[in-house]
Formats: sequence, C-alpha cells, structure tokens
Amino acid sequence: MKKHNYSAGPSILPQEVFEKASKAILNFNDSGLSILEISHRSKDFVAVMDEARSLALELLGLEGKGYQALFLQGGASTAFLMAPYNLLKENGKAAYLDSGTWATAAIKEAKLFGETIVVASSKDDNYTHIPKGYEIPADADYFHCTSNNTIFGTQMQEFPSTNIPVVCDMSSDIFSRQLDYSKFDLIYAGAQKNMGPAGTTLVVVKEEILGKNGRTIPSMLDYAKHIKAESMYNTPPVFSVYVSLLTLQWIKEKGGIAAVEKLNNAKADLLYAEIDRNPLFKGAAAVEDRSKMNVTFLLNNPDHTETFDALWKAANISGLPGHRSVGGYRASIYNAMPIESVQVLVDVMKALESKV
Repeated sequence: MKKHNYSAGPSILPQEVFEKASKAILNFNDSGLSILEISHRSKDFVAVMDEARSLALELLGLEGKGYQALFLQGGASTAFLMAPYNLLKENGKAAYLDSGTWATAAIKEAKLFGETIVVASSKDDNYTHIPKGYEIPADADYFHCTSNNTIFGTQMQEFPSTNIPVVCDMSSDIFSRQLDYSKFDLIYAGAQKNMGPAGTTLVVVKEEILGKNGRTIPSMLDYAKHIKAESMYNTPPVFSVYVSLLTLQWIKEKGGIAAVEKLNNAKADLLYAEIDRNPLFKGAAAVEDRSKMNVTFLLNNPDHTETFDALWKAANISGLPGHRSVGGYRASIYNAMPIESVQVLVDVMKALESKV
C-alpha cells in the first residue's frame, strides 16, 4: 500500500528520482560501478557536480548575475556560523529576524562573532506569526532571515527592502515558489527537506560580497575557497549531490519553479480549506503567514486524538504528528507531495467529523 509521507525532513522525494537513484546505486552511467563507490574526481561525477550547480542557478534565475552555487556539508547548522564568519566584520554588526527555532539557532552562532541585533521576534507568541514593521540598521554588515519555519508552519510572504546584503535560510521552501532571488546575496538550504537526501547543503552566494570582512577564515568555512575548488575542496557527499541533481532535473521537466508553485498552491489551498471548514480542527499559524510547505493544525478537542490518529494511520499516512513545540499535527507538503496524498488526508479529516 502506498504511504503518504508527510515527514518534515528527511522527506518525500519524487518517485522518478528514487527509481533513477536506485539504478545508479547498482550501475552508474553504465560504468559497472555504483554511484556510492565512484571517485568524486572521475569525469562522470565532475559532470554531475557541474550540472547540479549550473541547474540550481538556472532554476533560481541567477545565471550570469554574479552568483555561484555550491554543494557543501554540515547542513544549515554549519551555514549558521559560515554566514557571520564570511560576512560579519570584526567590529561590525549583523541584523537578524527571529521567526522560529532555526532563526534562534542562527542568532546564537552569530553572537560568537560580534554584535548581533535582533530586529524583531515573534517568540512571545510561540512563533505563530512572522514579525513585521521592523527596521533594519543601515550600517549592519548583513540582514539574516528564515523564509519558512518548518516547526511552526509560518512562511515569509514578503521580504524587506534594504541596501545591505540579505542572507536567507531557505532550507524548507527552496525551489517551491517564484521569487526575485536576485534580492538575496546569500541563500543556503539543507537538501533533506525539498531537494534531496540528507548530507548536502546548497549555498548560492553573490561573489562580490565575499572577502570584505578582514577575518582569517578556516578553509572549510570559507565560501571563497569552496568556489575556487568548484565545490570539491574536500570529498563532497557524492550520493546526496547526485540525488539533488535528479530532483532539480525533475523540477525543470515539470516546467520549473512556476509550475511547481502552481501545484504547491493547489495542495495548500485544499488542506487549509478543510482545516478552516471542519469544526474539529484549527490552524496553528496566523492566517496571513501560513506556510505552503508545512501546514500546522490542532484538534479543537484533544479527546478526539485517539480516533483521529487511528484514522490517518489506517489510511497509510506517515509523519503527521506535530513538533513538540507546537503539538497537534504538521503536514509537510513539499514539492514531491502529490495532491492525491493531500486529498487522502482531507478525506480522513472529513471521516473524523462524521464519527464524532
């Protein structure tokens, strides 16, 4: 029976990607070798890395605009410290928007490097909304935000205008919607939520912002060194990069980000409509800030939990329980989630209504 995977990450990937990746595990490019055992310096894998980096820029509309794409290791958690290491001057300051758990983690790392100003926070409301109406210091070295908050189910619908470099953690909504990505100077995203398996992190950086902070940066944390080495400064996570490439190819074949966004909107509209219609449920996030990737919702009456849990488990739904910070349920409906699976969840919610 088909599983409907709502896990927040590692998460669902397209079935076509699983099939191609499984064949490559046995025999990659008819080489007689597995993708798991080939040299990262072989021409076959160098071609994979080159295409993955190029395709990432193409899909984001950043080709020929002074950006470089990298596939690195360490997850977004390492990017939390790489951003200030590369951009924060020794006597400078950074500006951060606190919109959730991972934004808080990024702020914690930045404070190790210098003055870190939190321009606004929604912590007092348990991050149920995106802060608004804040000012970004014009003399800050950069502004950092998190585009989508996986745990709390909120998403930035607009981004502030500023003349300083903008850094954005897009781990859970990268390639999911059309934006003017040239407004960002540094984007990073862990692959395991919407792009590939755990093990690699996509970094897209505008080269002109690098090398200006006067710091001596350890080699493995220096974006410039990784650019010079074409993402091969050390042995890259070969399999994760390959599967990320397959996923990027899948997005392009679907019609690019515009086509994917149309489907994502349809999925989110379907699920939120049921949450708002069904008297047994309520959304956890502010309506104006609802995420199109991570839909958080609660039962109005906790006494219905056992019945609802039995229903969705019987429907072969997986990964639905919410994070402990929010409780309730979280349906992660990333790019690869088919709308048919969302309909299964909606049907289960309707079934609960008919039972109680």
